[in-house]
Amino acid sequence: MKKSLPIWLIIIIVIETLPMFIGPYIAIFNPSKMGFSDAVGGTGPAFIYAARNIAVGLAFILAFVLRNRSMLFILILIRLITDLWDLPVGIQFGIWSSTPRAIAMFTLLYYLPALYALRYLWKEIKEEG
Repeated sequence: MKKSLPIWLIIIIVIETLPMFIGPYIAIFNPSKMGFSDAVGGTGPAFIYAARNIAVGLAFILAFVLRNRSMLFILILIRLITDLWDLPVGIQFGIWSSTPRAIAMFTLLYYLPALYALRYLWKEIKEEG
């Protein structure tokens, strides 16, 4: 029987997973909010963005249901790497309405929780192996 996941890790997984479904919805139905021009919305870049995020979001759900710590570790690491890329790109292209607010949001909602979860999952994986 798989060990249950702590509630704080479940909260982090939800925080990491929700944008994987909210972002694609916005990118396709209101592309200007994602930095896409209205002419681009509903076409190539928006659909590629949506497909990438939905695929990772579904993988998060599968890893959560299976309580697969290794898979969760890899997915959180992938999410952290993409977030480390998304923030500076968003700042460079002026997508964020407030740079300090965007930095605070990414730090408090993505970077710190991801690092904390990665540390915990790494210890768990080492104990299993």
